[in-house]
Amino acid sequence: MAHDAIPHFHNDGGLRTIAVAAKEFMCIGAKPPQDHPHVFLDMGGAGEIICPYCSTLYRYRADLQGAMSDPPGCEWTPDTANAAA
Repeated sequence: MAHDAIPHFHNDGGLRTIAVAAKEFMCIGAKPPQDHPHVFLDMGGAGEIICPYCSTLYRYRADLQGAMSDPPGCEWTPDTANAAA
């Protein structure tokens, strides 16, 4: 699926700010099953964006790569095995 190529990030730790390597991504809030609706966020020309559901501030950082985050570990990969069931 095309949406699987979009990085997903979670904020299980209740952090105020998460730095990410992507300007277009999905915020899921906490990890499932406590996640909120998965929201597509697009920073456009800005360097940061706030998730309208969980109020996490995401900041773009060019020194990060791929689906990396700072702090590390905020990346989330949809479980495609469960989605097919």
